[in-house]
Amino acid sequence: MKKRLISALLAGCVLISFLSGCGKSQTKESKNSLTLFNYGEYIDPDVLDQFTEETGIEIKYEEALTPEEMYTKYKSGAIKYDLMCTSDYMIQKLISEEELQKIDINSMQYKDNIDKKYWDLSAEIDPGNQYSVPYFWGTLGILYNTKKVKEPVDSWEVLFHHEYSGEIIMQNSIRDSYLVALKYLGYSLNTENESELREAQDLLLKQKKDVQAYLVDEARDEIVAENAIMAVIYSGEAYLAEEYNPDLAYVIPKEGSNLWLDSWCVTKYCENMDAAQQFLDFLCRADIAQKNFDYIYYSTPNKAVIDSLSEEDKSNEALVPAEDATANCEISKMQSAETTKLMNMLWKELKAE
Repeated sequence: MKKRLISALLAGCVLISFLSGCGKSQTKESKNSLTLFNYGEYIDPDVLDQFTEETGIEIKYEEALTPEEMYTKYKSGAIKYDLMCTSDYMIQKLISEEELQKIDINSMQYKDNIDKKYWDLSAEIDPGNQYSVPYFWGTLGILYNTKKVKEPVDSWEVLFHHEYSGEIIMQNSIRDSYLVALKYLGYSLNTENESELREAQDLLLKQKKDVQAYLVDEARDEIVAENAIMAVIYSGEAYLAEEYNPDLAYVIPKEGSNLWLDSWCVTKYCENMDAAQQFLDFLCRADIAQKNFDYIYYSTPNKAVIDSLSEEDKSNEALVPAEDATANCEISKMQSAETTKLMNMLWKELKAE
């Protein structure tokens, strides 16, 4: 795992495509193949090879950086993806647009390896668990350098009181940046209230002079290298950073945050549902879930993997947060077209300042 992190630090943000034809229109060459769409560095490549070895089903693989980028590429139709791994609110959006096929969850041999509480969480955006299978989950919080931040860090306030000007990294993501401000102000991250969103905008505009950069996965590397003091970051990236630099710590602010869930779904383009279901069931298998966990080190919904963790890992807030730490957290849900348009406008204004 440390070897993987060092590689990531050296390589930077590199997107790897396995057997892909980026930017080119693809057609199904064989019904005995699946074209997958996923986030970068979000599956062990050996898992893909093992699936092909066990089933004879060829895997073609593409990557994207954010849910919005994934949605845009998918909707362009240039590549007919069979399965996608994407985030909670984006799955809800795809369901509403009738872009997904129903999955026969009950026929999956290893479905019970997924803890019931994650099926319940998934049902908030996929009622009845008809269209998606939980893959990884986690939180958004603050990763900070304990040698350089002497005050207790338990609130989003530390990002807004101007004591760490030029040393803060925010997420280069509309939903993730605004949720920080919204939760700090006491609002829901899923608010559709324009005045609340504009209040969050005012807060972020005042903060901007203190922000060193808006980044995504690269934020981890910058904090590890001590080029910045604190960053808004995903829990899995925080765990990896803590392993590489013991002076770092991760916290879920007391006001609450995003409890996110990434899941796999089958698109309307998939012509081989049997192969798709084989792949989904394969991912739920304990040994395969363990492989992916060892490669990614994000929180897994797979009970067998969690049960095998050391007591130290089980007590790590970035990996297995306590129930009370997530009490004020929310799952991100699909926004109305009007709210999406408003937030896009506010984001452009924020980034242009």
